[in-house]
Amino acid sequence: MRMTVTASNHSLSGHITVPGSKSHTIRALLLATLAEGVSEIKNPLPSADCLSTAAAVPLIGSEVDLNLMTEDEPGSSWIVTGAGKNIHLPTDVVNVGNSGSLLYFLSPIAATFDGWSVFTGDDSIKKRPVAHVVDVLRQLGAEAYIARPEVNGCPLIIKGGVREPRKVTTGGTVSSQYISGLMFAALRMHAPLHIELTDPKETPYLTMTKVWLERVGAKVSMSKDFKHITVTPPEEINAFTCTIPSDWEAVAFPLIAALMTDSDIVIDNIDGSGTQGDDAIVRILQSVGADIDWNREENTLHVRGGKKARDGIGRLSTEHCAGGELHVAVSDFPDAICALAVIACVIEGTTVLEDAAVCRRKETDRLAVMETELRKLGADVEAREDCFIIHGHAPMTANGSENPLYALHASHVKSYGDHRVAMSLACLGLSLSGETEIEEAECCKVSFPGFFDAMNALGAGFCS
Repeated sequence: MRMTVTASNHSLSGHITVPGSKSHTIRALLLATLAEGVSEIKNPLPSADCLSTAAAVPLIGSEVDLNLMTEDEPGSSWIVTGAGKNIHLPTDVVNVGNSGSLLYFLSPIAATFDGWSVFTGDDSIKKRPVAHVVDVLRQLGAEAYIARPEVNGCPLIIKGGVREPRKVTTGGTVSSQYISGLMFAALRMHAPLHIELTDPKETPYLTMTKVWLERVGAKVSMSKDFKHITVTPPEEINAFTCTIPSDWEAVAFPLIAALMTDSDIVIDNIDGSGTQGDDAIVRILQSVGADIDWNREENTLHVRGGKKARDGIGRLSTEHCAGGELHVAVSDFPDAICALAVIACVIEGTTVLEDAAVCRRKETDRLAVMETELRKLGADVEAREDCFIIHGHAPMTANGSENPLYALHASHVKSYGDHRVAMSLACLGLSLSGETEIEEAECCKVSFPGFFDAMNALGAGFCS
């Protein structure tokens, strides 16, 4: 059911805990499936993408118990009985729903099975590119085809049986996810897999995959520039127990909402492991004057915005950045671009989000979508082929008086079914006079189930 949510000017206060990491949860589910024995995944993210993964992995032989609670809500601990040596060809077409991670992770694993596998998904997934996956799977020695030759998207068809890998050379610019998929597939092979990347992007996610693979006994060699990766499989993958850390991609939204309003909040259960590249958002925002305290001992972020900031103004500005502009290369953490684009609208000065072409190949073309929707709200923004430029204005001048150049206003905007677009625009709406309506806001469940309820507990006042 489509839902339109209304946001209006509100201040936030209190504590919030964001859900577990989607990236970690999906990796844990896949590795628990490949393992021998029973694994326990604590604090998993019960989002649509993770539930799609939990529904897909039984097709290759595992059993997943979500410990369902009342009203069919997944519990806080999931039990996976691994397929191990009995893992097999998918027993049905694999429908990944809206999950690009699941598509790009599981399809290389399917290349190790004898027989044919078919991958499809929702309308958004059918627009996500798969030609690069076809190329690397053919390099491995599998057969791979796009079902609709005129369209670079699912359905994707794979005939596998690869157990003796060949070296793979690929760009890595489209996404890091299929590289992680190759690394997962290496666990099923009889010899080390060598991967050469000519232009790796989203590299923190490759580090995350490396950490997970080493956790289950694989040996992973990864050069400092990420261009050379070798995965040596373990003799056996054993079951494990893990706790999923909080999702930095979700932390970004209450963080920016607090900084754009007269707010004082604490975000609990922050992941300080360094395996999520999106934690760079703290450093980036502090560089423009954001009042953020990261307590690494207590794993909390204390965020003060607007009049609740320690200087009583909370003005953000690029004036102390090199050249008077904020430049951020987002290729390592592209999912942060929507949140960064939104808050840049209230930062005095020019912000340039660079190396951002990968953001055009997510659930939507996020550069184009954010340009269209932010302009409706009065923002001065420009999307170029590989970057997003924001000429922002803080609501207040340096002395605390109203800034006559500030021109943002409420309007009716669209999410295009993209969860990060929806949450970022909703957060911006909390700082604007009048009512901002966000169409198709239900898509937030993809990565942050209960987002509006959690924010309303802080006083956001979202209504539908």
